[in-house]
Formats: sequence, structure tokens, C-alpha cells
Amino acid sequence: MAVLGGVLRFTRLGEPGSLVFDETYYVKDAYSLLQSGYERAWPEDANESFTAGQPQVLLDEPEYVVHPPVGKWMIAFGMALFGSDNSFGWRFGAALTGALTVLLLGLIAARLFSSPALGALAGLFLAVDGHHLVHSRTSLLDVFLTFWVVAAFGALLLDRRDGRLRLARALSRTAGGGDPGGGALLYGPWLLWRPWRIVAGVCLGLAVGTKWSALAFVAVFGLMTVLWDVSARRVAGVHRWESALFRDGIPAFLTIIPTALITYAASWSGWLFSDDAYNRQWARENPDEGWSWLPAPVRSLAEYHRSAYAFHNGLSSEHSYSSNAWTWLFMGRPTSFFYESSAEGEAGCAVVSCSTAVTSVGNPLIWWAAALSLLVVLFYWAGRRDWRAGAVLSGVAAGYLPWFAYPERTTFFFYAVSFEPFLILALVYVLGLILGRPSDSPQRRRVGLLVTGCFVAGVLALSAYFLPVWTAETIPYSGWRLRMWMPSWI
Repeated sequence: MAVLGGVLRFTRLGEPGSLVFDETYYVKDAYSLLQSGYERAWPEDANESFTAGQPQVLLDEPEYVVHPPVGKWMIAFGMALFGSDNSFGWRFGAALTGALTVLLLGLIAARLFSSPALGALAGLFLAVDGHHLVHSRTSLLDVFLTFWVVAAFGALLLDRRDGRLRLARALSRTAGGGDPGGGALLYGPWLLWRPWRIVAGVCLGLAVGTKWSALAFVAVFGLMTVLWDVSARRVAGVHRWESALFRDGIPAFLTIIPTALITYAASWSGWLFSDDAYNRQWARENPDEGWSWLPAPVRSLAEYHRSAYAFHNGLSSEHSYSSNAWTWLFMGRPTSFFYESSAEGEAGCAVVSCSTAVTSVGNPLIWWAAALSLLVVLFYWAGRRDWRAGAVLSGVAAGYLPWFAYPERTTFFFYAVSFEPFLILALVYVLGLILGRPSDSPQRRRVGLLVTGCFVAGVLALSAYFLPVWTAETIPYSGWRLRMWMPSWI
């Protein structure tokens, strides 16, 4: 499925050949990072020069930006390999990251559900869904955020298995020493060395270093991994299993949070080691403000963060494609990244009027079925205490629910890509229920296979139908209108 995802993401990756939507910020910032290690300003007509393959019009003064640098460094990686003067180069990082996310999700689903078939379905759905595909073919930050979030979830999933094995070995050693109960099973052993939690901390630090919205994943995933340990101690027979909130909660905090913080701070090294970056000399110019006991570079960086937080918190400008979080699960207002009309004889148009579009509308069958699947997954978590359902819901909650706290803020549907992999896991969870268990009757299994097969066929058919408006193909205007199923999609 990763190969299919790669083919869809790299084929015609350079189309359209101009900066689209927020690429105007992040691609040019990435070029600045390559040149100086920090973001610099651009002249008013920079887009035209950049698209024409002449990015050297970069100005000398620094630029004020409000997003951390990790995602922009990942864009810069592709530009370093394939050049800054072509659209393939500035989108390569996004396409590679998107394809790797498809691979990661398939592996995660296979382990989570103990089924290679369900892992393949998860990878397939992410590979062919238009919302993730559009992000993978345009250099915005959210596809990089999604990758690091999924990678952190996968690391914690591996830590769950590793932690249970370590707990079992520790209890076995204690029992072998002649103390199978009493103190050994009152609280259980300390499990301090958890290398996969360190990996998760690095991934979460890089996620926050891409967009601050990842902070919610840090909090939710941290709670999730500790609750997994609580459950492990209870199942192992530890009498005071709730002590895991202390015995595992504190080590988890001291492992994940400092690792994430160090990783995040390191991502600002280009800014920290510069002299001319925006606000870099704030501490020297304002010696009596802020926390004077901190080193000057740290004080300046703290002031930068305060300013950026105030900007994000007060962002309420109108935009024609803004959408409230309530509408995201049902794709009430997908974001148009690019639209261009052409007449007969122009840009390969063979009819009276044509359209070339890049629209972040997802595959309707995937998204709407996934939204309904959340209800089933919620039931299995609350009613049957299925930890897998809880894990899936944790990812959705961390990526989705925080946006309801900012009803006045300008938000967009494309933000939902950060939790889309968990929506797909919810959908695959339900398809696993439909397929049934190996112990079910052959007739029951055949029915489940037929239903699932028809669903997958419908997904593939719809993806093929919507592909032109995901990949900037020039099609008749009437064909574009037929793909805009709701007036709010236009």
C-alpha cells in the first residue's frame, strides 16, 4: 500500500507549477532556512519570481513567522535534493512524508488489530483518500505534523508490548526468588528503562516543532500510555495496581516530556545560533523585561513564543474557506488549495470551458463511514473496555476536540488531517467486526468478506472519480461541478 501511496503522491507532483495556497509561506520559509538557518522577508512580487525559478530575490531582513521550523526544514530537505527552482523539489518532502505515513499506519494497524489484512486496509484507505493525498502533494505543514503524531503513537504501541514483557519478567524473577506475593504483588516493580518512550518523546517534540497543536497529543498520549500500565499491573495481579499512576506515571513524565522539550528546543537551533533572526536580540534590547535570570537567547525565544501565542489566540480574520470544527467529520467545507479555469485550446482544454483544481475534499465513503464508526468504537471502549478502541479514540480526541475551545478562531477543514489516520483506524476497527472472528461460521465469514469487499470497491471507485480534483488535472467544467456534491464544496 505504501507503493500505491507513493505512486499517487509522486505522479505529476510538480502540477500545478506555481505556489498554491499556504505554500506561499512555508516553501519560501524553507528556502530561507536553507540560506540562513532562519526565516527572512520577501518582496511583494516574490511568488512570481519563485515560481519562475528565481528564488534569489530573498531580502536581508528577518521575517516574523508564527510556526516552529521542523516542517519547514522537512520541505527544505526536498529542495536541497532537487533544487529550489522547481515545484517537484519544494513538494518532494511532503510526498515522501505522506507515503511514509501510509506505511506507518499500515504497520500500526496490523499490530493494533493483530491482523495483516486489517493493516493493509488501513494503509489502502490512507493511500487513496483525497484529503491526505492533497496534503502529501502540497507543502503545507500539516502532513509533517501527521507523520510525527502517527510515529509517536506507533512508538507508544511498541512500548505497551515492551512494558508488559518487562513487567512479566520482573514479576517472574521475584517469584523465582521465593516471594511470589506480599510485597512483590502489592505495588509491582519499577520499570524505569522504556526506550520506546524516548522515541515517542522525540517524535512528539518534532510534532510540536511543526505545529503547536501537537501539544494536545503530548498530553493525551502521555495519559494513554500510563493508563496502559495501570491495566497491565491489574491484569498481572498487582494488588495496588493503581500505584502505576505513581510508579509509571512519574517515570513516563520524566521520560517523554524532557525528551520532547529537548527535541523541540533543538529544532530552533538555526534561530538560536543566528544573530539577525526576528527578535533574536530582544533580551539585549529589553534587559529589564521578562525572566532576567534566564540566558539572553532563551529569554528572546520565550518572548518570541509569547508573541506567537498571542497571534494564534487572536486569529479571527475572515476567510472564504474557513470552517467550524463541527463540520469537519462530514466535510462541510473542504479547502480549495488551487483553482484555475481555462477556455478551449488553453492548458489542454478540449471543450468550451475547463477547470483545474486542487481541493482537500476526502473520499466521502471513507470519511462518512469513519464518522459513523466512531460511535461503534465509543461503544466498544465504554461498554466492553477494549483498549484498542480507547487508543483510537485518544488520537481522534487529541487532534479534534481542542479546536472546539476556539470557536472564534479562523479554522480550516484541512487541520483535520492530523487525526485522519485515527479516523481510518476507527473505520478499520469496525470492518474487522464485520469480517468476524476466525471462530465464526463459514457463512458468517463469507457475508463479512462480501460486505467489506463491496465497501473497498466503492472506496476505490470514488477515489478514481475524485482523483482529477485532487491532483490538478484539467477536466471539463461540467465534470468538476459533478464532483462538487454539496454547494459548500465550491
